[in-house]
Amino acid sequence: MRIQTIRVEEAVGKVLSHDITKVVKGESKGASFKKGHIIKIEDIPELLKLGKENIYILELEQTDVHEDIAGVRLGTAVSGQGTTWTGPKESRVNLYAEYEGLLKVNIPALEAVNDLPEVILSTLPNNTVVKKGDLLAGTKVIPLVVPEQTVLTAENICRQAGWVVKVLPFLSHKVGVVITGNEVYKKRIRDGFGPVITEKVEAYGSTVMGVDFAPDDVDVIAGKIKKMAHDGADIIFVTGGMSVDPDDVTPKAIRLTGANVEKYGAPALPGAMFMLAYLDDIPVMGVPACGMFFKITIVDLLLPRLLAGERITRKDIIALANGGLCRACPECRYPNCTFGKCSN
Repeated sequence: MRIQTIRVEEAVGKVLSHDITKVVKGESKGASFKKGHIIKIEDIPELLKLGKENIYILELEQTDVHEDIAGVRLGTAVSGQGTTWTGPKESRVNLYAEYEGLLKVNIPALEAVNDLPEVILSTLPNNTVVKKGDLLAGTKVIPLVVPEQTVLTAENICRQAGWVVKVLPFLSHKVGVVITGNEVYKKRIRDGFGPVITEKVEAYGSTVMGVDFAPDDVDVIAGKIKKMAHDGADIIFVTGGMSVDPDDVTPKAIRLTGANVEKYGAPALPGAMFMLAYLDDIPVMGVPACGMFFKITIVDLLLPRLLAGERITRKDIIALANGGLCRACPECRYPNCTFGKCSN
């Protein structure tokens, strides 16, 4: 690449090789002169106002890649299932969601791309719930021109990773709910769990196939869980009875079904007494009382992943520790907050 510097007054008739940006504080930011613009004599006063006393003319060599072309190639390489890209605008290419779903970010690949010289790729946090048209990521190169080898290396990282940014659609699931506790079973109090779970499930396009009630009896609870599975539930909630009180027997009942427990106790607040187990391939979630009293809990972090078809592991739950503390803001701003946003 060769760079030729020409004074603005001598640049009439020359072709700009990059955008010239104009920023008006609090109002706008954009290209006042686009790449490819032929400079006219009437442009000179405006260019001077933008602080451009000199114009840089680039002569690219075969091993050079202009920032716009590099941005397009990066966007193409990074864009995976359920995403689309637009641009470049000021050399930046943006990725957007093609439909509602769960954003997945391949963090090792993301870090490998950003470890390259003069390349950046920035994304929303992994496991973010997104809607159609939401901005997911932005990518560009820093200088006006980068070596071809830099772009090739970035493309190879994406190719070898298989995917870098993608959106998993929410699948339609049948959800069973078993609500435990003598106080509800014997109708001493009205159930508060059923409506909460139903609202969360239906928000993602799935349905609650049935709600059943059980006393604080290990065998009865286990039997109702197994019946939900037999009747075709894809996911089963078991609510209440998750603490260490003698009458709270839900964890024992979940184990009695033969389900394999991934984790009992989660580093998320609210949600510390949460349990996740698998009865064959059916996720069984033991939801503590916080699931009824708090608007957002660990359920809101894990349910979208289950509805997108993921199998949650013990390691996934442990990873919630980083960012798993809800600030309990007077006015809840979730998901525009830190809760659950730092885990991988």
